[in-house]
Amino acid sequence: MKPSENKISLEKKWQKEWDKNSSFLASNNLNEKKPKYYVLEMFPYPSGNIHMGHVRNYTLGDVVARYKKASGFNVLHPMGWDSFGLPAENAAKENNTHPDKWTNQNIDTMRSQLKSMGLSYDWSREISTCDPEYYKFEQKMFIDFFNNGLAYKKESWVNWDPVEKTVLANEQVIDGKGWRSNVPVEKRLLNQWFLKMTEYADDLLKTINNLSEWPERVKLMQNNWIGKSFGAKINFDIVDSKENIEVFTTRPDTLFGASFIALAPSHPISINLSKKDSNVKFFIDECNRSSTSEADIEKAEKRGFETELFVTHPFDSKIKIPVYIANFVLMEYGTGAIFGCPAHDQRDLDFAKKYNLPILPVVQPQKFGGNEFKISNEAFTADGVIINSDFLNGLSVDEAKKTSIKKLFELKKGSSSITWRLRDWGVSRQRYWGCPIPMINCSSCGTIPVPYDQLPITLPKDIDLNCLGNPLDEHPTWKTVKCPKCNSIAERETDTFDTFFESSWYFIRFTDPNKKTHFNKSVADYWMPVDQYIGGVEHAVLHLLYSRFFTRALKRCGYISFTEPFKGLMTQ
Repeated sequence: MKPSENKISLEKKWQKEWDKNSSFLASNNLNEKKPKYYVLEMFPYPSGNIHMGHVRNYTLGDVVARYKKASGFNVLHPMGWDSFGLPAENAAKENNTHPDKWTNQNIDTMRSQLKSMGLSYDWSREISTCDPEYYKFEQKMFIDFFNNGLAYKKESWVNWDPVEKTVLANEQVIDGKGWRSNVPVEKRLLNQWFLKMTEYADDLLKTINNLSEWPERVKLMQNNWIGKSFGAKINFDIVDSKENIEVFTTRPDTLFGASFIALAPSHPISINLSKKDSNVKFFIDECNRSSTSEADIEKAEKRGFETELFVTHPFDSKIKIPVYIANFVLMEYGTGAIFGCPAHDQRDLDFAKKYNLPILPVVQPQKFGGNEFKISNEAFTADGVIINSDFLNGLSVDEAKKTSIKKLFELKKGSSSITWRLRDWGVSRQRYWGCPIPMINCSSCGTIPVPYDQLPITLPKDIDLNCLGNPLDEHPTWKTVKCPKCNSIAERETDTFDTFFESSWYFIRFTDPNKKTHFNKSVADYWMPVDQYIGGVEHAVLHLLYSRFFTRALKRCGYISFTEPFKGLMTQ
C-alpha cells in the first residue's frame, strides 16, 4: 500500500467511526454539566466548489472546536448554506436551469467536499436559507418587526440599472456603472422596505467597547460607520423670502468663513427650482445619472449649479451667501444642505476654486508667526485659533464651537444637534431568488402583513428569468391574492429580502433547527452568544453590524433574552 493510500484509508476509517458514534453531536440538554462552547465560521455561499479560502477558514474553526471538545466542553460546531442571492439567479439564467436546482446541486457538491476533509461538524443541524422551512420563520420575524415599529416602507433614492431594470446595491456599482451591464446607473426614487437600524444607533455605538474579544480594527470600522457627529443645525434665511435653509454642521466655529450654501440635487428646494427652470432640471438629471455610493460621489468631479438664491449670514445680515445645487451633497446625510467653508475643508476648497468663490481663513495655527494666514492649495483642518470672526476671535476651536451654538440659540437661528452616518437598512431587492417579503398591498386597506397561518410565502417555480426587471412582477398569477381584511383582490409585495436578512439570524437557528418553530428561546439563550466567530474582515460593517441590530430587534419582539450575537471574533 502506498503511503498516500494509507492516509486516505485512515481518513475514511476514522470519519466512519465519527459518524457511527455521532462524535460531534452537540447536546441541547439545558442541564448539561459540561460548560458550553459555540464555535462558528461564517457559512458559505454555495457557488459550486470549496476553495482554499474556505479550507483555511473552516480549519481554523475545526481546531478550536476539537480543542474545546477535548477540554471537556459541550461544543456546538454547525454548518449550513447562505443559499439565496443574485449570483444563483444569474448562473441559472446562463445555464438555462432553475436557481433552486443549481443551488442544491452546488450544496451537494460542497457538502461532500467538506465531509471529505473530516471537519468536526454537527451535520444534524445543517440549514439552507433558501429552504421554506428556514425562511418562513424570518417572514414571521419581519411581520413582528413591522408590528413593533421596526419595519416600514418609504420612498428612497436607489441605484437603478436602466438596462437590467433593477436596483443595484452600492457594491454592485463600479465606477458609476452597473457591474454586469456596464452602463451608467441612475438615481431613482422608489418605494423600499427598511429596518429601523437608526433607532439602535446609540446603543450599537456605546456597546462596541464591550466587545473585548473583537479585533480593534473591526470595532473602529463599526464606530466610523455608525458615525455619531456633534454639531449644530443652523437656519439660513433666504433673501426676499419667508423660507430658510436648514444646515447641519460639525464646524459652527467656521461660520464666518462661509462662502456658499450647497443643496443636494434631491433637496425640496432643488426640486422646486427644477420645475421653474429647465437648466436646473437638466443639472439635477445629470446628477441622478450617477451612483448613490458615498465612495463614488467622493471620487467624482465636484460640480455645482449656481441658483439665483442668496441667504443671509446668521451672525451678520449684511453678509449675503450664494446658494448652489451640488452633486456631492447627499439628501440622506444631515439635512441635505451644507455651508461651504473653503479654507478649512478640502472638498469645499476645490469647489470654491472651480467657481471663483471667496476663500477666507477663520482658523490659523496656534503658533503662526506671520502677518496674515493664507490658504493656497490645501485646506487647514487642524486645531488652532479663531481669526476673522468678530466675537469669536482669539478663541480655540472648541471654545468657538460652544460660543457659536450659544449665539445661534440666542438669535433663534439654530441649536446644538447630533447626526449619524448610519442609515436605516434598506432590505428590498427587485429579484426572484430571495425570500419573499410577506406583505400585501390592498387599494382599500393599504399595506398589511400576510396572516401568520399563510406562511411561508414561497416562490413560484414556473418563472421567466429572462424578462427585464423583477421576474416576480412579470409572473401572470403569483402576485394576485385576496386581501386578508376586506377579501378584495390585492397584490403581494414582489420585492424579496436582501440576503443579509437571512445571515443576520442563522447563527441562532443553528441552536435549535427544528421545523415547528424558529428556535426554542431557552435553548437559544443557553448557546448564545457565539463564543468564537470566524470570517473575513470585509463583513465588518455589513453582516456583523446587521447581526448586532437583528439580535436587538429579536429581543424587543420577545424571541431572545441576549443582545450581542458574537462574543469573540477572529478575522483571518
